[in-house]
Amino acid sequence: MFGRQKIAMITAEFLGAGTLALAVFSMTRFTGIISLFPALAAGLTAGLMVLVIGKTSGAHINPAVTYGLWTIRKISTAQAVVYITAQMLGGVGAWMLLKYLTIDSQFPLVDIAGKNIDAKVIIAEAIGTFVFIFGVAAAVYQKYEGVQRAVTIGTSLTLGILVASIFSNGVINPAVAVGIRSFNVSYVVGPLIGAAVATNLYALLFADQPAGRLSSGVARSASSSKGRKKKK
Repeated sequence: MFGRQKIAMITAEFLGAGTLALAVFSMTRFTGIISLFPALAAGLTAGLMVLVIGKTSGAHINPAVTYGLWTIRKISTAQAVVYITAQMLGGVGAWMLLKYLTIDSQFPLVDIAGKNIDAKVIIAEAIGTFVFIFGVAAAVYQKYEGVQRAVTIGTSLTLGILVASIFSNGVINPAVAVGIRSFNVSYVVGPLIGAAVATNLYALLFADQPAGRLSSGVARSASSSKGRKKKK
């Protein structure tokens, strides 16, 4: 049912999202909010994940990225569901680990989001996510590879977090929001809106080719596999 490649893709998204949540929390535990240093930590981690697992899964590690690419048919519905599930489980895994590690510490894991839906938080998260995903869309459509792709995505994430933190915790990632206890409806709706607008706007106005199914690391892996079979 699941071959080695599919298991590797799912595991990559799980570990990537969890690692990102841990990195962000490590820089927010003393302030409880997202600021410059957590944003830099998130950007560096995302860039590293692109280099480490990019060829395996595309290194989405964020439900907003997966959702945005799904809206422009860069990945299939089934793959999007599997990726988002793995990412959210990665966030839950980070949450449970952080809860265990900080339970007796001076800075325990606490809820920093609240339970109320806040329109301003939704807008802030949407705008920040738009900035981030616009960079992701550019990397996908312009077929950036390696360091160029990592720098583009990492820098876009850093800038997006800084913009969102004007009036929110600046998470722009529902999986990370779960991991660092900054999770409510606002931190899900905002990123999804921002991602959908960013990817579709880029595809409509800035892309040289129309939106098509299965791009990023997954499509490249499939194409290379077919090429190897033909050579044989």
